[in-house]
Amino acid sequence: MAANFLLALLSKGAGVLASTPRELPEEIDDPEPVSALKRMGAVAASSTDGPRSSLMVRATRYAVLLPLVYRIGVLPIAWVWLVAAHGFVFSATVVAWAGVLGNLAGLVWVLRVPDRSGRATAWLLAADLVLAVGAGVAVSATAPAELYWAAAWVPFLNLTGTVGLWTMCRGVPAGLALVALGVPFQVGLLALGGQLSMWVPPLVSGTGTMLVAVVTAAGTLVLLGVATRLALAIGMRLGVAGERSRTERALHDTVLQALEAMAMHRGGDPAVELDRMRAQARAQAAELRRGLGTPAGGDQGGGQGLAAELTGLATEMAREGLRAQLALSDLADDTLTEARRAAVRDAAREALRNTLKHAGTREVVMRLAEHDGGIAVVIRDHGVGYDEDARPAGFGVSESMTARLTEAGGWCRIDSKPGHGTRVTLWVPR
Repeated sequence: MAANFLLALLSKGAGVLASTPRELPEEIDDPEPVSALKRMGAVAASSTDGPRSSLMVRATRYAVLLPLVYRIGVLPIAWVWLVAAHGFVFSATVVAWAGVLGNLAGLVWVLRVPDRSGRATAWLLAADLVLAVGAGVAVSATAPAELYWAAAWVPFLNLTGTVGLWTMCRGVPAGLALVALGVPFQVGLLALGGQLSMWVPPLVSGTGTMLVAVVTAAGTLVLLGVATRLALAIGMRLGVAGERSRTERALHDTVLQALEAMAMHRGGDPAVELDRMRAQARAQAAELRRGLGTPAGGDQGGGQGLAAELTGLATEMAREGLRAQLALSDLADDTLTEARRAAVRDAAREALRNTLKHAGTREVVMRLAEHDGGIAVVIRDHGVGYDEDARPAGFGVSESMTARLTEAGGWCRIDSKPGHGTRVTLWVPR
């Protein structure tokens, strides 16, 4: 049975955030308004038995940022208060500013250095605890008696950061264990500083403050967990929708279009028609293999640039009966990413097939050129055209051509008038 997500998060710490279940309860990503308790209950019910994403493993390290930033902010404030209101204490000064520098170094390390195994993070936690204990001992042993209570706040605030850090990284039990160990530790510091005669009030307030640190860190963990699972649910929904859209476009641009082209009756020699259908079937088989990532012989233009892709596309359309005249500029189109080349190529194929089916002409001009800092493909025919206001957006335009270019960061524009043909402009950035 899968563990309850929030309970696992609170008991084990931020590392649980790296689990990525294959399915999440529908209530987590319910588009309808639901109560916060119901949504959090759905989050709590989600599982932690999914695979651990390497990206999420690295991202969970960012949970330590809050305690580090807390100490970077609070230690200088405590030191300024000590000096301004009470007096200068050398050991407390060293603890304050060494703590600021150490936490800044930890902050930079977390943001810049990957720790795939997690061993460095474990060593960081252990070193932080040792330094927090050493800071408390140093100040208690060296601070003047009249300044002891004010000076002791500097290492104590540093210690609360350590409690929060361990709670975030190792869970609430680890934080509570530090609080429990902190009780005799505080008594020992009071004895070291000669203040054991009035140990009850500082012990109660110190333990309460550390408990507040545990509760604050646990609350932050819960908020991180809920936000992460909500983002994961939304990402899974968008991924499913995007994959469905890509599958529909692929089927529309390959199988459906090929079947429609094969079904078009042109008359003539049956043997010639049979050869044409076989050629179209081979071309579509190669296109499907390319879409599935399967190597296929004769795959034209792969990795050679957009001009080569369009040349292969013109040859493919010639087998279907459309003569495409190419006008290719001398430009470095091989700098386009594979995703952008594929988007332009497939959108151009759809435009050419629309010409073949609807324009009433068998000739088209296809031009490749630089435009607005990107690369544009303009497809122009002198067919019957259509009224753009009267014609509803079909799947081929709204879902295939426009969607492909939009996903690649580009755009598609179609200009057409009855009797004046159609011009399709496809543009992608470099």
